[in-house]
Amino acid sequence: MAVVNRGHRPLSPHLTIYRLPLSGSMSIMHRITGVGLGLTALLVVWWFLALSAGPGSFGFADGLITSWIGGLVMIVSLGALWYHFFTGLRHLVWDSGIGFDRAQVNRSGIWVLAAAGVMTVITLIAAF
Repeated sequence: MAVVNRGHRPLSPHLTIYRLPLSGSMSIMHRITGVGLGLTALLVVWWFLALSAGPGSFGFADGLITSWIGGLVMIVSLGALWYHFFTGLRHLVWDSGIGFDRAQVNRSGIWVLAAAGVMTVITLIAAF
């Protein structure tokens, strides 16, 4: 269906003009991290399947995952895991009807970002 602008009226502004609030950006990131974690889970399952398939398959899979790009994917996935976890806790609090004031929404958003960052760093320190 074609959009016709009769009378040379102004069109609605494009989405890039609007500035999303923190909660809107975090909502989009929650969805993106969920998809990313699903893809990372498939990567880990592939690694386990390669482990059971034999030394040749495992050597290739392990080499890929332990390479610098595989390590980067795992570190980003770790951050996404903690972000998704804390955003999920935030939604559980919201499900109880608490924290809907604009200031509380912004404060809990900053808390989620800080907690995810701190836990990512703590997990990396503990792992290495």
